[in-house]
Amino acid sequence: MSNSATDRAALPQSVWAARGRHTGPDPEDVVRRTLRRHKEGGDIDDFAEPPAPGDTPGDDAPPKIFEARWRAGGTVTVRARLTLVPRQGKPQGHVWQLVAEAERPWDEGWPSPATLFWPEGGSGDDGSWDHHPTVAGLRFRQVNALPADDKEMRRRLRDAAREAWCVNLVVHEAMTPDEQGRLPLARLLPPGLRHRVVEHRAAPHQLRGVNWALKDLGVEVPRGGAVLLPPDPAPEDYDGAPHRVRSVFLDGSEPAELLTALRHFVALPRPAPQDEVAALADLRDNWTLMTHQEELDRERRLVAMYAEALEAMTKSRDLYKQAAEQALEALAAYRDVPPPALPQQRPAVRTPAPLHQLTRTFERLRFPGLPGRAKAAPEDTADGTDRPS
Repeated sequence: MSNSATDRAALPQSVWAARGRHTGPDPEDVVRRTLRRHKEGGDIDDFAEPPAPGDTPGDDAPPKIFEARWRAGGTVTVRARLTLVPRQGKPQGHVWQLVAEAERPWDEGWPSPATLFWPEGGSGDDGSWDHHPTVAGLRFRQVNALPADDKEMRRRLRDAAREAWCVNLVVHEAMTPDEQGRLPLARLLPPGLRHRVVEHRAAPHQLRGVNWALKDLGVEVPRGGAVLLPPDPAPEDYDGAPHRVRSVFLDGSEPAELLTALRHFVALPRPAPQDEVAALADLRDNWTLMTHQEELDRERRLVAMYAEALEAMTKSRDLYKQAAEQALEALAAYRDVPPPALPQQRPAVRTPAPLHQLTRTFERLRFPGLPGRAKAAPEDTADGTDRPS
């Protein structure tokens, strides 16, 4: 399991998010018909199909985006955005992700956003939209029997736990249930939880095998009870005890203890996966289905933002101009000041070297008989006669 949870923010409690896979043809037509029917019936206020970012006519299978808004409880505005992306490889189909945000914390009694985009029951619901997004064979609204092979069981639970958008519930049957007990527990859950829970069911003889398969995830299911798989990524202080149910009665009665565990689990401030955070940011930043008042408010916010940016640019320009003027004044003042007078330097007195003086002294001496030396000119005596040599 991933351990990179430290840098991820938790989603606010006003957000409802789910992801699945549609296996049939033309899922966008199914969504359009469903939204149109709900608008005509007054369940939603309006819907739109904005172009996907970067959607050009030459793109290969671009994603499809649908927006819808309604008032939950008659007063709380909800905005929702569904994105359909063709899945490459296996399992095939279109992966859909749905993010809805309300004006206040989400009430589990409100209608599920999934049933406002996808058909729920009736002739239009062929069961193509409620498949697990990555694990083949898993469904949201059905009981998913665990494989008989222990290794395959471990692989399935491990792969399912990686899908952080879903809530994975593992239930062990204490005894073989009757027809009522074989119905999915999802039908007994509130609408806000119904299409986010994947129910894995272990047969009575699979208790040892399922706990062996869950060992890597650090949890264990009681005999005849249930356990919720830890979130991925799990918070550092995650405690699995409140999410383990000792007994689940498969008799059609409301599973009160299980509901308590589910409510506690979905309310955890756990770090959201990156793609879920990106989907919420896409809903907020690229929302197009606005009322006239919302468009006016948006334009006012843009005007205020531009005014702040212009004011900041003006202040920056003034500061730059002031700094330039001060620099020019300093340069002009520097040019007007005459350069400082340098101290006069006296010519250096050349002192003869001691060897040169000694040479001149020897030149004055006369040594008779030395070859190669010219005779000095005769000097006059004091009486005018020449001195004898």
